[in-house]
Amino acid sequence: MRKKLLRGEALSAVWHNRRRKIHPPPPASSPVIRVSNHIVQLGRQKEDPKPRQLLSLPPFPGHLLPGRNATSAAYVTAISWLRYYFSDIPPRVIQKHFNEGLVQIECLNNTSGLSGCYEGQAAPMRKIRPNDVMKVGGRVHVPVSIAESTVSKRFDVIPSATLYPNADEIEYLQRLVKYKDSAILVLNKPPKLPVKGTVSIHNSMDALAAASLSYNYNEGPKLVCRLDRESSGLLLMGRTQESISYLQWVFSDTKKTKSLSKDWNDACDATYQRYWALIIGSPKQKEGLICAPLTKIMLNDGKTERVVLAHNSGLEASQEAITEYRVLGPMINGCSWIELRPHTSRKHQLRVHCAEALGTPIVGDYIYGWFVHSRWKQLPRVDYEKTTGEAYKMRRPQGLDVQKGSVLSKVPLLHLHCREMVLPNIAKFMRHSRDDRADPEHDSERDLLRFVAPMPSHMKISWNLMSSYLV
Repeated sequence: MRKKLLRGEALSAVWHNRRRKIHPPPPASSPVIRVSNHIVQLGRQKEDPKPRQLLSLPPFPGHLLPGRNATSAAYVTAISWLRYYFSDIPPRVIQKHFNEGLVQIECLNNTSGLSGCYEGQAAPMRKIRPNDVMKVGGRVHVPVSIAESTVSKRFDVIPSATLYPNADEIEYLQRLVKYKDSAILVLNKPPKLPVKGTVSIHNSMDALAAASLSYNYNEGPKLVCRLDRESSGLLLMGRTQESISYLQWVFSDTKKTKSLSKDWNDACDATYQRYWALIIGSPKQKEGLICAPLTKIMLNDGKTERVVLAHNSGLEASQEAITEYRVLGPMINGCSWIELRPHTSRKHQLRVHCAEALGTPIVGDYIYGWFVHSRWKQLPRVDYEKTTGEAYKMRRPQGLDVQKGSVLSKVPLLHLHCREMVLPNIAKFMRHSRDDRADPEHDSERDLLRFVAPMPSHMKISWNLMSSYLV
């Protein structure tokens, strides 16, 4: 009897071991049945694509675009408007965004002829085709990826710092020239290059340009409008004394007396500059006009001068300062891209208006945003898309050195860039003032010139990092 029990226990143990090695098939999962629009479908619903971070273009002006011929002003299509605003972006990239249906336009009101638009409600969005004709006030939205660009491996700095420019410096300065005619020179100034030289500064822009950019003229070009040493972008120079007088008239803040001709007066009124900047935080209002006068004060050392907002007390000398601003997109990692259009030309006007009037200093501005930068941290922060509540995440493209002064470096450079400039065609008006007779060859020229400069390397890196996706 005992042997039978032992044999039974052994057989049960063997059978138990066999059962452990044989895994039963998983239970069949019941199919998910979904019903939508009275159609039954099997399987789980696929996740919707994540919304993209959108970039807002300014409202379509509706008149002749600066720098374009009058013959092309009958109507402007959507793709022409995007190519005009992003003239530094390859056309194939813009066409690709249209092909993928990523370009949208706001529906303003019922008068636009679109269904589902109600006055007083948040403007809905609809896709727009490349051949659709733009209407006055139409605001187009595109993903920020449309402005992504490649980043050069080297900094945009002057090769050396000598009193007399050598061959490398002359070649470097000539590469910065974006436009040249008989009256003006337009350059794309790199960051950290001083514009006006002093006794201790030899490689300033005015000294190098006077020695390197004469182009067989008796004298070198002279500066007309200036940029801060840390900022970058379009820099304007006059080649002759006559053209310098014209340009000083154009950029004068005083009321211009009407003279020359109606075309000249209209061209002067259409002159403007647009800057792109990366600010810490985001203004409460997405767009507006800053009317805050500025005054200069002397610090305790008696040598350092600062620009601050004037309090209109009557005890201090102040200058009128007006800046138009527009936020380009949502806040990512605690920072936002903003477009600035100064209506006056004051020293450090944009930096002071951003830091003190808006309370959002520019990244890399250690003079007027020193308090925020003293607590600067490179820790990634998560922000949320307002409409969907989804979280934005900053991406780091592979092979990109984020330490070249970008927003993620320990000591970022100033993120202020003069991107766009529109000014009268000085050479044409100078010829008209000398000779009143009509010249068909010169009359066909444009009254306005428009220039767009790509961002420097550190701002390109920050832009690519801020072109984030929703996770």
